[in-house]
Amino acid sequence: MQYMLMIYVDEAMEESRSPEEFQKLFDEYTRFDEEVKAKNKAISAAALQPTSTATTVRVRDGRVITTDGPFAETKEQFGGYYMLECEDLDEAIELAAKIPDAKHGTIEIRPKMVWD
Repeated sequence: MQYMLMIYVDEAMEESRSPEEFQKLFDEYTRFDEEVKAKNKAISAAALQPTSTATTVRVRDGRVITTDGPFAETKEQFGGYYMLECEDLDEAIELAAKIPDAKHGTIEIRPKMVWD
């Protein structure tokens, strides 16, 4: 089963990191990436630019309406994801707990929809 592990972090906290703290986090992510690739679990992954670069699109009464920024104001912002092939939810939880930002952010796990 494929699971998306969505990483939510406080952007303000992320931006306040020292270069040394950023490098430590980057190294932790590199090790996690290597682990899921070595176990043939990785399907795709990406980090996102800050929400200040986001554009929200809505269609209302046939009109396309765009807005700068994310749809919702929240304490944590969606910062990236991993799409992993896992045996079951337990394995997805085990791997999600190893994502470095799980220590101070939130990792949401959702199974990929399978269409017959």
